[in-house]
Amino acid sequence: MNGGNAVNMRLEASMLYRFRTFKLCALLLVTLALAAAPRSASSQDARCGAGKDLVVQALERAGPQSSSSDFEDALQLLKRASAVCGELGDAWYYRSLVEARLGHGTLAKFALDQAHLLGSEAQNQGLQPFVLATPSGANGRGFTVTRAPDAPPESDAPPVAKTPSTAGPVQQKWALVIGIGHFADSAVPRLNYTTADAQAFTSLLTDPAVGRFAKANVHTLTDSEATTRNIKEQLNWIARQAGPNDIVVIYVATHGSPRKADSVGGLNYLITYDTEIRSLSQPDEDALYSTSFPMIDLSTAVATRMRALRTLVVLDTCYSGGSVKNASRLMGPGLANAAPSPELLQRMSQGSGRIVLAASRVDQESLESETLQHGYFTYFLLKTLRDSKGLQPLSQVYATVQQEVSDRVAAENRSGSFRQNPVMERSSDMADFALGLPITNTTQSSLPNSFKSSEPRNQFAGRF
Repeated sequence: MNGGNAVNMRLEASMLYRFRTFKLCALLLVTLALAAAPRSASSQDARCGAGKDLVVQALERAGPQSSSSDFEDALQLLKRASAVCGELGDAWYYRSLVEARLGHGTLAKFALDQAHLLGSEAQNQGLQPFVLATPSGANGRGFTVTRAPDAPPESDAPPVAKTPSTAGPVQQKWALVIGIGHFADSAVPRLNYTTADAQAFTSLLTDPAVGRFAKANVHTLTDSEATTRNIKEQLNWIARQAGPNDIVVIYVATHGSPRKADSVGGLNYLITYDTEIRSLSQPDEDALYSTSFPMIDLSTAVATRMRALRTLVVLDTCYSGGSVKNASRLMGPGLANAAPSPELLQRMSQGSGRIVLAASRVDQESLESETLQHGYFTYFLLKTLRDSKGLQPLSQVYATVQQEVSDRVAAENRSGSFRQNPVMERSSDMADFALGLPITNTTQSSLPNSFKSSEPRNQFAGRF
């Protein structure tokens, strides 16, 4: 009996050891699987972040007035994008448009089928980044819409009405105003006056004595409202609403970043409220690509989706949050600021009736003033518009603002370390209009020839 008990005890001990070993191995496998999952997801995010930037580069390379060689370059970038991130439906959609532009009908259809299979936000919105929304005002090399925007390449869809080449009396006025000073990612430096600049710009637009915009037609996004998604949605709103005889205004004040965080190149991305960089000294570029707003998306929206023949874009970017006393071309040790490049401004002004104002040259910074409690550029832009009651042509407004800003910054920075010279780009020398033009069907009949209004000014009026 004793011998049998001993054998049983040894068997039980052996089974218990094996059971415990099995549990330990199972627990270890689960732990390893859980540990590997975030790395896999992170790796996928990184690949798709890089893929998204390749798509952005492709759209920067080819536009409505680009050559065939530019489209060939864009095609290679899109092929790389779809190879880097296989689930990127937008890469396949834009690839279908490029293939069609190059005359590759079969390949265009294959790419479009892939986009439909994977799901493409650009396809769902019917984006046509290589088709101008208005006739070309410069050299006639642009393309106007000849088919429905959501039609696949080389389809037999019926043509839509073309935008007229000249604007008639103003029928309606629309605006999107964006100002971001605080950011969800604490690694992104705060800005002092961008929110106040945006609020003041909205106030001027809706002032019946200056901008004469209906309040319901001016959408303002500040700080937490100004997410990448919300900005896209609001651009879609304007594109759907505005007609050829309307006025469209888009104002943006925030950080701008080049593609490479440690470079000081042209503006590639707008830093929105929910943009992630994770570290100011060593920014995560893949996170930046995935969460910020590509500047080419704004450029494309203006050139290819806004049918209004009077469109103004105001870009007050390239902030460090500094003043003339402590300004720097860097947000921090590893992230540069960027102003729009001449090429970007030219791209955005393609078509007819486009005016783009930038706060500074590509090699300069947009500075803030503690004395003015605003950015220099926006302050003098608002002041000049108010002084003229919104009735001065924008080309003349720019001339005044350019002189005022450069003189004031130079006067307050006698060492000469910093300069700021605003820039204007137009679709043609004929592209010009006054921001405060009244709407003919409701306002013009009630205003005298001077367009003066007896309505009281709002709370910001006395400051400009």
